[in-house]
Amino acid sequence: MKIEKHLILFSLVISSMMLVPDFAHASLESSLIGIKSKLTGVILPLLSVIGIAIAAISFFTGNPNAKQHIVYAVLGCMFGFGAQAIVDFIAQTVR
Repeated sequence: MKIEKHLILFSLVISSMMLVPDFAHASLESSLIGIKSKLTGVILPLLSVIGIAIAAISFFTGNPNAKQHIVYAVLGCMFGFGAQAIVDFIAQTVR
C-alpha cells in the first residue's frame, strides 16, 4: 500500500514537471494548447501502455479478474491513443 502511494506521488511529480515549461513563458491559450498536446500525445498513451502491462501481469499471475483487467486496458488504449482524434472531433463539432 505504501509503495502504491509513492508510485502515485512520483507519477504526479513527473507529470507536473513535464507541464511546467508550458507555464513559464507562454500566454494562457498557448499554455492550454501545450497541456492538451502533452496530455493527448504523451501522458495518455503512456498510461495506456502501462495499463496493458499491468493487465498482462495480472493475466500471467493467474488473477481471477484478469479478463476484466484486459478489457479495461484495451478500452483505456482506445481512449488513450485516440484522445487527440476525440478532442479534434469535439472541437470541430463545437465550431
